[in-house]
Amino acid sequence: MRVTPSDLRADCSRCFGLCCVAPAFAASADFAIDKAAGQPCPHLRSDFGCAIHARLRQRGFPGCAAYDCFGAGQRVAQVTFGGRDWRAEPRTAAAMFAAFQAMRQLHELIWHLREARSLRAAAEVRGALDEAIAETERLADGGADALAALDVTAHRRDVQTLLGRASELARAGGRRRGRDRRGADLAGADLRRADLAGACLAGACLIGADLRGADLRRADLLGADLRVAHLGGADLSGALFLTPPQVDAARGDAATTLPRTVRRPRHWPVAAPPPARERRPKAGGGAA
Repeated sequence: MRVTPSDLRADCSRCFGLCCVAPAFAASADFAIDKAAGQPCPHLRSDFGCAIHARLRQRGFPGCAAYDCFGAGQRVAQVTFGGRDWRAEPRTAAAMFAAFQAMRQLHELIWHLREARSLRAAAEVRGALDEAIAETERLADGGADALAALDVTAHRRDVQTLLGRASELARAGGRRRGRDRRGADLAGADLRRADLAGACLAGACLIGADLRGADLRRADLLGADLRVAHLGGADLSGALFLTPPQVDAARGDAATTLPRTVRRPRHWPVAAPPPARERRPKAGGGAA
């Protein structure tokens, strides 16, 4: 099956709530409760909708609000399993959940490979990217048993090597290539107005980092953890391999510049924050 851009967008109306059942999650800042893999979330309705979808963040489920299956849910439900419902046919449940976990990763890889192929500076690896896209689509076409048995980790490793080469070419095509902070632990770091243009931040932990006003143009953000990172006023135009889930999990504002392929989250403020006022000394020279 030739995967189109629309195939990589989630359509919950054609899914069976697979993201609400298949994955496990632990009570944390992202999820209000513990849930075992294969166990339905208590908020999953009989029609496979979420009973608290409009209030996920307020109810303590920002991880659910930011989650994106890249269209894997409807493909597994409607194509791999031909519209069979795991509730109506419980014997399909385990296989369907395993297939979903694999498909979600394959669709995310296709998303990244398509982006890499669009980079002019990565023209020399375009042939290899085409081959990787075709192979990933072939794997996604496998039946339930093939998907469950697939070593997705090995395939992801091969694809990420290729994406890394495309990233190097794209970042080298700019004025300069930024620092290599691949896999760096930058949780909570003060990176306000930092010059990170062209930097490699693939796999970096940026949880809670303050990136307000930072220059992240052409930065490689493949797999970077941006949960509650402050992106107010940051420039991410041309950032490489940035996905909707990463952006949804971060905090931005109207002054944040995103790549044209990534929509602005609805929960971000629609107006830019007022400029910070300088604190003036009180009469007599004391500090305010």
